[in-house]
Amino acid sequence: MFHTETIGARFVLTLDRPPVNAINDEWLSRFHAIVDELETRQDVAVVHVRSAHKVFCAGMDIGHIEALTRLPDGAGAMVRDVGEFQRAFTRLESLPQVVLAELGGAALGGGLELALACDLRIAADEAKLGLPEAKLGLIPGAGGTQRLTWLCGKGVASRLILSGEVVNGQEALKVGLVQWSVPRDRIANEASLLAERIASLSIGSLHEAKRLISAALTPSCDGFAQELEADRRLFDLPDTRARIAHFLQGGR
Repeated sequence: MFHTETIGARFVLTLDRPPVNAINDEWLSRFHAIVDELETRQDVAVVHVRSAHKVFCAGMDIGHIEALTRLPDGAGAMVRDVGEFQRAFTRLESLPQVVLAELGGAALGGGLELALACDLRIAADEAKLGLPEAKLGLIPGAGGTQRLTWLCGKGVASRLILSGEVVNGQEALKVGLVQWSVPRDRIANEASLLAERIASLSIGSLHEAKRLISAALTPSCDGFAQELEADRRLFDLPDTRARIAHFLQGGR
């Protein structure tokens, strides 16, 4: 599910839950254990998050979402699950180390929300990035509405979330969603070189600079709570259930 490797001051975290690194309860449990370790690692300057597969991360398993629609309190279960995503991604975001996401392939829904919780993002030109939850009658509730707006501004967040648009790496670079975009055949090498460059800097300086950059934003947590409430309201709507079923039947 995960592979980890320490190379000097670099900590490489490879997602490996084929075929698309979908997130489930076991994934979250192991992810928290890795974050527990990183919180104590004063020798690590940069965490390099990458995928062992063509897809970076597809977010929550759609089959799991559909199963929740059959529960008496499916909306409550959905809110609990999305709340766990929020907690995991916020812990990643709060690490003292610089966190770099290597987006060699698709990062959609919760997968992009995971990347948004990282400090830096490098994407393949051909990668597909988006928050298309509205196609299922839902919202990007694991921090997506908040972090995308903080990062790119209201206009870009509205464009991507309200239209369900999926952009490639080059367009993501133009709108500020990623900081670098390179051809797919170069991304692994370029991401490693970038991580090496960061790792060569002062760990103490990086930790302090990251803390101060975050302090400059001081976002309210109210938006996270509102995301959960929106998920609760939307999940019980017949239209949402129909859209999820349609998606599982091969619709788009």
